[in-house]
Amino acid sequence: MAIPNVSFTSPSSSHPRIHDVFLSFRGDDTRNTFTGHLHHALIEKGIKTFIDDKDLRKGDEISTLLEAIEQSKISIIIFSKTYATSTWCLDELVKILECRKSIGQMVQPIFYDVDPSDVRKFIKVIDMHENKVKDDIQRVLRWKVALKEAANLSGWHLNNGNESDFIQRIVEEISSILMKHTFLDVAKNPVGLDSHIVAMSELLSVENDDVRMVGIHGIGGIGKTTIAKAVYNSFALEFQSCCFLAEVRETTNGSGLVPLQEKLLYETLGMNTNLKVGSVDGGITLIKERLCHKKVLLVLDDVNKVEQLEKLAGDKNWFGPGSRIIITTRDQHVLDTHGVERRYKVQELSAADALQLLSLNAFHKSYPEEGYEELINSVVQYAKGLPLVLVVLGSFLCGRSKPQWESTIRKMLDFE
Repeated sequence: MAIPNVSFTSPSSSHPRIHDVFLSFRGDDTRNTFTGHLHHALIEKGIKTFIDDKDLRKGDEISTLLEAIEQSKISIIIFSKTYATSTWCLDELVKILECRKSIGQMVQPIFYDVDPSDVRKFIKVIDMHENKVKDDIQRVLRWKVALKEAANLSGWHLNNGNESDFIQRIVEEISSILMKHTFLDVAKNPVGLDSHIVAMSELLSVENDDVRMVGIHGIGGIGKTTIAKAVYNSFALEFQSCCFLAEVRETTNGSGLVPLQEKLLYETLGMNTNLKVGSVDGGITLIKERLCHKKVLLVLDDVNKVEQLEKLAGDKNWFGPGSRIIITTRDQHVLDTHGVERRYKVQELSAADALQLLSLNAFHKSYPEEGYEELINSVVQYAKGLPLVLVVLGSFLCGRSKPQWESTIRKMLDFE
């Protein structure tokens, strides 16, 4: 069975990825049969899977389930014959599809003894809920919209087949997807990242099938690479293949472009690929020929010359439908020359976020120690909202006395 085109979620700073998989299902239909067997098979494979228990539902803790959805990499919706008779299931479905849009969560439906056309018919079942929630008609409308959207998703179908083999195929594909996408370490204290991810999500629009190049630009130390890593993590599972080429400028200056081309091919084509690139021109041909049918997420980090873009991502038609190429650079002219129209300019941190980031690094908490307020404000003003400066100074000042803080600040101001 081919891996379907599905969507994925991302690890924003406020929603850490605690679970690999969230299971949404109608307990009366499948808890003790299909879903129970699938859950056991996923756990046996080492895949961290969230499944609610009966006691949770007795306690009416829907908020716990919604939070678990946000904290999962993949949501699997098991549509069975009475799925839509549960308001819990419908609320979960709405949340899952919201996460699919807002943070790129992978959403994989399983049609268990039902067809996608049956899921559309579930909308009629919702009418039975209207008396229960007559004071919240918007909630009912959200359920109906979610069912229509879910019916159009690609997924797995089981109709009178071998259930054991079916479960095994699902587990192997989920395992393969998780193994292919290694998340990057982003930042010890990812202050303010959520807003950047939301803004980049709008520019990327990963649900569309066009090929897009998006530039992230700004001065050194502003956090371009950190944002690119967070975005990469957020949407990696949306793509067949992913590659993050770090420090393009430094690598090119030291070793040239051939090692970068080889790494790009190695990571996007699979670990068993051992393509040797004889020359830059040969590398261009290989990239175009091998990736033109693949949906790729590629990050080119710290680009400073147009030549680097021309040799690594020369044109949109080098990559398959739905591909996204993210470019970080200090030089906006590089984006101009390469025709990158969609751009995100990174702004300095707000005073509140700068204070929090400095405090986290200096005091290991989000606010300053008592008596250090004036000192920390002086450092915040000096840093001018640059995350790198705040992290370096915070780490340097961590554990130091007030006289040492004062001495450091005097030296900074004299140097300025």
